[in-house]
Amino acid sequence: MTEENPASLQIVADLLRARTGQQLGAGRMWRISGALAGVFRRHDISNVEQLVCLLTQPGGDQLAGEVVEALLNNETYFFRDKGLFDLLERDILPRLHEKRRGQRTLRIWSAGCSSGQELYSVAMLLASQRERWDGWKLELLGTDISPRIVETARAGTFSQFEVQRGLTVTQMLGCFEQNERGWQIDESLRRMVSFRQHNLLEPLATGGPFDLVLCRNVLLYFDPAVRQQVFERLFEAMAHDAYLLLGVGETTVGQTQAFTPASGLPGIFQPALTAPDSSIAEMPAPGRSMLNR
Repeated sequence: MTEENPASLQIVADLLRARTGQQLGAGRMWRISGALAGVFRRHDISNVEQLVCLLTQPGGDQLAGEVVEALLNNETYFFRDKGLFDLLERDILPRLHEKRRGQRTLRIWSAGCSSGQELYSVAMLLASQRERWDGWKLELLGTDISPRIVETARAGTFSQFEVQRGLTVTQMLGCFEQNERGWQIDESLRRMVSFRQHNLLEPLATGGPFDLVLCRNVLLYFDPAVRQQVFERLFEAMAHDAYLLLGVGETTVGQTQAFTPASGLPGIFQPALTAPDSSIAEMPAPGRSMLNR
C-alpha cells in the first residue's frame, strides 16, 4: 500500500475538527485510511488524495458527512468501567434520591452516548431499584453527533458480541429478547430512554437541567480550548448540585473553572458555585452540515 500524502491526511483531519471539534494528532493520522475503507469502497476511491479532490466537487458535502461519520470513535459497551457503575449505585444515586425526593424527578444525560450501551446500562440500574424510584419521573437522554449512531441507539438491537461485553447471563436473559436481528433490549427499558443528535460544541436546547451527566471518554479527543468550551456547555445544562462523571483518567482539574471535585466522591465532579469565565475566546461554531442540522 502506498504511503498517503501528509497534506491530504491533514485536510481530512481538519474536516473532522471543523465538524466535530475532535482532533487527530500526528500520532493518530495512521488510522484515517483504515477508518475510511468503507467510504473508499462505496465511492470507488483509491486513496486519501483522490478523496480530497472529490470533497471539493458538487455533492462533496454529503461525502464529507460520510467521512466524518467513519472517523468518529464509537467504542462503548455495557457497564463500561464497572467500578464507576458500582459508585453510581452505591453513592451517587442514593444522594440524588435524597436531593430530589421533593420533586421526585431525576434527569440524566449521556453526552456522546455512541450506540447507547451506557444509557441503557443506567436504565437497567434504575430498573433494578424499582422500589426506590417508584412514582418518580425518570428522564434519560442520550446524545451523539452522529445521526447514524443515534438511530442505532434508538433501535436497541445489539449483536451477540455486544451483549457479551459487560453483561452477565442473568442480565442478558432478563433485559433482552433474542430475535433474527440480534438481541433486542426490553421494551420497558427502551421507554425509559430517548436519543437525539447533538453537537457538544453547541448548547443543548431542551431537556435540562440535568442531575447527572455522563460524558465519558469523549473529552480526550478535544484540544484544551475546545475541551473547555465543552465543559461550559455541560455546565449550562446541569443543576447546581448535579454530578458529572468522566472517563477513567479524565479530569476537570486544571482544565476548566466550570467544575470542581465532588466532596467524598473520588473522580466525580460538580458544577462550580460561580459560572465559568465566559470571556475566554471560544472556537467558532461548526458549520452547518448533514452532521449538525
